[in-house]
Amino acid sequence: MKIQKLVIEHRPKAYALLQRAFPYSDYEAVLVKNLHDNGRPLHEWVCIHTGKVIAYIAFSNAYNGSDICGLHLAPMAVAPDFQKQGVGSELLRFALRQEAIKCQPLFVLGEPGYYSRFGFEPCRLPVCPFDKNNAHFLSMRNTIETYFVVGYEPEFTPLPAPPAPQGKKRRGR
Repeated sequence: MKIQKLVIEHRPKAYALLQRAFPYSDYEAVLVKNLHDNGRPLHEWVCIHTGKVIAYIAFSNAYNGSDICGLHLAPMAVAPDFQKQGVGSELLRFALRQEAIKCQPLFVLGEPGYYSRFGFEPCRLPVCPFDKNNAHFLSMRNTIETYFVVGYEPEFTPLPAPPAPQGKKRRGR
């Protein structure tokens, strides 16, 4: 397994990986493609095993108004057949040691039990626009003490609400 910066030639493989890792959503693959197409600054790496992209991680700018206040970790994905084998952990640890990442305040919207193993802590401020009560919004090296809603690149949009379950309709009596 080799970890390297994402190169243009690997982009289609990264999009395909995101589609496999999130089989019920094309949000992540479309998000990354749109970030690339619109020239947004990203720090991104892939794990390659036998010529296949098996894991992907990206960091994009976090904003306080128009000022950059850190980086967002999103998305991170591991191919289903390589999950629960430490690949994602190894990729994240690698990324956290990189010069562009290791001194920046970092934010992630994710599972606290997973990301806390890498030094992420619950984030009270800033406020995440995608997470009511910041329940799953975590940070690292965050010294922000003023209230604001953290900004994302415009390609990040809220996920659509899942459709309501279709059950039997009852007739009124």
